[in-house]
Amino acid sequence: MSFNGETASIILFFIGLFGLIGRRNIVKTVISLGIMETAVILFFISTNFTEGRLPPIGDINPDKMADPLPQALMITAIVIGVSLTAVSLTMFITLYHKYGSTNWAKVNRKRIDETDD
Repeated sequence: MSFNGETASIILFFIGLFGLIGRRNIVKTVISLGIMETAVILFFISTNFTEGRLPPIGDINPDKMADPLPQALMITAIVIGVSLTAVSLTMFITLYHKYGSTNWAKVNRKRIDETDD
């Protein structure tokens, strides 16, 4: 088995999944989601890679041109991922100021205790 972009992306995805499942810290959860997003982008770019293809700029033979659609979609995915991370961190800051903890379980317990009163 060769180590290429597809293999690296699968390894990164499972590292992010472990961080998502195994950690209770909100910041580590957001970082794990970012790792998983990056792994998916790397996978899609790697599966479309063909040696010897040229960028679709200028006058080149269409048979040697790389397909720009997956690249454009992954740029869109990067922008959406950055936006998701920014919103998640903003929500984390609000939760931290309100409940004083970075632990999902503690925040949930405090929230339940608050609604019982």
